[in-house]
Amino acid sequence: MATKIRDIMTSSPTSVSPDSDIVSVAKKMRDEDIGAVLIAEGDDLLGLVTDRDLVVRGLAGGGDPSQAKIGKICSEVTATVGPDDSLDKAAQIMRERSVRRLPVVEDGHAVGIVSIGDLAIEKDSSSALADISAARPNT
Repeated sequence: MATKIRDIMTSSPTSVSPDSDIVSVAKKMRDEDIGAVLIAEGDDLLGLVTDRDLVVRGLAGGGDPSQAKIGKICSEVTATVGPDDSLDKAAQIMRERSVRRLPVVEDGHAVGIVSIGDLAIEKDSSSALADISAARPNT
């Protein structure tokens, strides 16, 4: 059983510039079959945007999606974990901050991302969330 974040995280997370338009970010999510993208300028982690953010803050916000910048709709990163942190620590942070994904940062660089589904699969593989999270996408 995994005990550290590095054992379950998604390595090499996708990141985009805050100046990227929301349509190109949505296409990147589709093409890479991912639900979250980190927003960064160089090594500076600025935020995180999810597929839900694209819909609720981006498309539903009106305007031309090809002109809307992702940096305007992303969520600020309020917490991170390190690759050697425990799964319990990540679960505690997610619970306290009411977030479903945490960037994994090492030496000031984003090296991964861990989701509530990743934790569920590892910590409670018989749960409904683990079952759903482990299922193949229906694309």
